[in-house]
Amino acid sequence: MMNDRVSHLAAPQLSVVIPVYNEEASLPALFARLYPALDALGLRYEVIFINDGSRDRSAGLLSEQYAQRPGETRVILFNGNFGQHRAILAGFAHARGEQIVTLDADLQNPPEDIGRLLAPMAEGFDYVGSIRRQRNDHWWRHVASRAMNRLREKITRIKMTDQGCMMRAYSRRIIDIINQCDEMHTFIPALAYSFAQRPTEVVVGHEERHAGESKYSLYSLIRLNFDLMTGFSLVPLQLFSMLGMLVALGSALLFVYLLARRLWIGPEEGGMFTLFALVFFLVGIALFGIGLLGEYIGRIYQEVRTRPRYLIAAVLEQSSEVTHD
Repeated sequence: MMNDRVSHLAAPQLSVVIPVYNEEASLPALFARLYPALDALGLRYEVIFINDGSRDRSAGLLSEQYAQRPGETRVILFNGNFGQHRAILAGFAHARGEQIVTLDADLQNPPEDIGRLLAPMAEGFDYVGSIRRQRNDHWWRHVASRAMNRLREKITRIKMTDQGCMMRAYSRRIIDIINQCDEMHTFIPALAYSFAQRPTEVVVGHEERHAGESKYSLYSLIRLNFDLMTGFSLVPLQLFSMLGMLVALGSALLFVYLLARRLWIGPEEGGMFTLFALVFFLVGIALFGIGLLGEYIGRIYQEVRTRPRYLIAAVLEQSSEVTHD
């Protein structure tokens, strides 16, 4: 087991988990800023990089950084691309610190702000979320984020001011609970919030992406929010059931009205376009409901297959130069 393999090393106080996917252009600047920022904290720390099947030179750069700072650096190399959240889960499984911070590799969240996350934890908070001070994103990301924040809070009762910021801090207790979860699809900040006893939020900086392009397209953001909605609440299904009952009641009342009108006035011409509009509306609702149900069934299907969430090709760490799973 991982804990047995590294038990002879002094346990760090802080673990920083960083997923990496095609970040060749950003990694040198990240290294140059991250380690001095962590050194300034005066804590024993480890940085866990998870290479999520990068197709550029990211894996090579991570290996070089490990060779330069083996005492504070660990590198997990995935055998393929499994997604940001699964990469973070792999980092959680290997983290040994009492406090764990997640950070993106693109430098949009400055590593110098890690201390801002740790300060509330010293006061007894076990989960520290983050709010980006000034978002330097496209306008459609601002609009979509605000809309999804409101919808998510109403459906899941999970309160996060800025769900799109992955720079967050977690206590050891929360990470241990997350490591016991086996679900294939999840949204880590929301999962951690559901386990937290004293959550809070702090404001952190937000910079333009240092280099490269965002790995999240509009489609990816939509998929992520589907994971969030369906993974933490049955409200969408319940709302649709209520909508179905209302539509059924409305259809029954419309049938009674049309029958009474035919008996009272007699056969009438016209009304064909109104009928088409009504049919299209009902068909649209039915298709939406089938799609929503499919989202839940699809997640059930992926869970019951019990496939591994990720495959690790190698781990670079001080306890053994390369360990294979």
